Amino acid sequence: MANYKLDITKEHCPMTFVKTKIELSKLKSGDILEVLLSEGEPLENVPRSSTEQGFKVLSITEAAVKGTHLVQIQK
Repeated sequence: MANYKLDITKEHCPMTFVKTKIELSKLKSGDILEVLLSEGEPLENVPRSSTEQGFKVLSITEAAVKGTHLVQIQK
């Protein structure tokens, strides 16, 4: 199992989940992708869409930079 990082703080929907899904497709089963994203629509859509696609959202935490969050998704 390995951890990977993706920063999509500068992206807007629907590209936030598109980029997340592309990265998840590159991982092996059990690997974890840490996605740094902005509040609002990305924070609502990425975890929901990930779950709908069969991935497991492990955690959602507030990041060091105000207005950003870290979402851990397991493939």
